[in-house]
Amino acid sequence: MPNLKARARKHPYGWLFFWLALGVAAFIGFWLMAKKISPTPPRSMVMTTGSADGAYHQFGLKYQALLKQHGIGLTLRTSTGSVENLERLNDGSADVGFVQGGLGPLAASHKPTGNFEALEEDAEQATSLRSLATTGHEPVWIFSREPRLSGGLGALKGRRVAVGVAGSGNQKIALELLASYGLLNARLEPLGDTELLTVGGLAAADLLIKKELDAFILVASVQAPAVQKLLAADGLRLAALDHAEGLARRLPYFQTVTLKRGSVNPLLDRPAQDITLLTTSSNLVVQEDLHPALAYLLLESARQIHRSPNLLAGPGEFPSPQGTDFPLADESSRYFKNGRPFLQTYLPFWLANWVQRLALLILPLLALMLPLLRLLPLLRSWRQGRRLYRHYGELKFLEQDLLTRELSSADRSRASEHLGRIEQDIQKTRFPLDFSDRVYTLRQHVELVRSKLATPDPLA
Repeated sequence: MPNLKARARKHPYGWLFFWLALGVAAFIGFWLMAKKISPTPPRSMVMTTGSADGAYHQFGLKYQALLKQHGIGLTLRTSTGSVENLERLNDGSADVGFVQGGLGPLAASHKPTGNFEALEEDAEQATSLRSLATTGHEPVWIFSREPRLSGGLGALKGRRVAVGVAGSGNQKIALELLASYGLLNARLEPLGDTELLTVGGLAAADLLIKKELDAFILVASVQAPAVQKLLAADGLRLAALDHAEGLARRLPYFQTVTLKRGSVNPLLDRPAQDITLLTTSSNLVVQEDLHPALAYLLLESARQIHRSPNLLAGPGEFPSPQGTDFPLADESSRYFKNGRPFLQTYLPFWLANWVQRLALLILPLLALMLPLLRLLPLLRSWRQGRRLYRHYGELKFLEQDLLTRELSSADRSRASEHLGRIEQDIQKTRFPLDFSDRVYTLRQHVELVRSKLATPDPLA
């Protein structure tokens, strides 16, 4: 009975290999989706700040400490200021940095003139940088000794004036202000014997206190060490420009803010009057492709660092999505509308990110699996029907064998064992109710073939 043996030796592990292959394919697909759709956030970032004694770097140290608590390493790189920070962000050597107001593509869009939506759309196409938020006011502090500057900066003609480090945003703004008062030519070179010194920060503050300078134009937050030192120094004047509102109209990236009388030191009545200051806003800028989880983590850190009140801002005024010089990041829009992500509110950063990624991957898979799950009952019915029909085929083969030749005792024994296996398989398999009639008929056929095997001469 060679054909009967071949049928009986049908491979029993076919479906095992099928499900194993399906599982491997699903694993590979899951892994590719994890890499492409929801990659793991990097464990380190680079932040470009400013001078080591400036406010940007001091803020950077606070970000570094907060991110370290969540297992993220933040490397700080000092710089000459916002212009160099912007260069590093554009060339990709930094992931996040501070950029002074007035340097981004949306700097002119904060005024009522022009189509803001069109400008923002153009800016999104023109730059790959995004702003997470504005983090605070950056006023223009003009400290001087002898000249009174309320009437304008023309009084600085022929004086020694510090304008900030060469190539910095501080220098850019200082030169534009001096040019507005006719102290510079079209190439932004000083006219007459006015001397401009490219020095800034605490170094310039010390020169002014030592009377080696006549004035220092400083663009920095109120928390900057140089600002704090100059506000506390005796013998210095903080300019209250009469033209502040007009300059804010002339130079579109400026707004105005008021330093209230006595806010620095009420005991010394410092300042002795309300002072209107020109101000920009500092931007926390990131790469467009920064991982969303890190963007939310930076936003939450910014809220903890910049929300405190100071001499120029009330509690909770910053960070803010308003007045950014770069297109606002999508994560920022969601953060300022809905708050921090739900999972990050109740779970540690890495656990929340893992759960979020898992959900992001599983939901599409479930959407794909639901149609497959509907097919499973059909597949099961098809397999069970195929099994019944295979047994019918085996019985038909046995019957033909009995009718066409005389079987030996060994052949009858093997055929009887085969019938027993068929009967055992039928008993072990749970067939649906609509298969009952076919199962019953199959059992009758098994008994019929067995009775023929028991007949000494079935051909007779």
